[in-house]
Amino acid sequence: MTDDLARMRDAAAGGDRDAEDQFVELAVERGDLDELRRLAESGNSDAVDLLVESAGEREDRRELRRLADAGSRDARDVLVELDGDDDAAG
Repeated sequence: MTDDLARMRDAAAGGDRDAEDQFVELAVERGDLDELRRLAESGNSDAVDLLVESAGEREDRRELRRLADAGSRDARDVLVELDGDDDAAG
């Protein structure tokens, strides 16, 4: 991680909402799901939303289940949709 990213991470961890938003955007641009997970676990709802969207596109039920278990209603809804699609296809 570059020094700029490390400073941004520190600012975000310190409660700087603008830095946190930028850090979420950078994680998305870099495809860094681990960083998005860390941000989501720290309570960033944008990171949760982006993880749900990404997992839904990949039909990653494990990730969706993890997010749903952590309280994401959107993840639960996507799981229901995916399971419904499986029922229709079967």
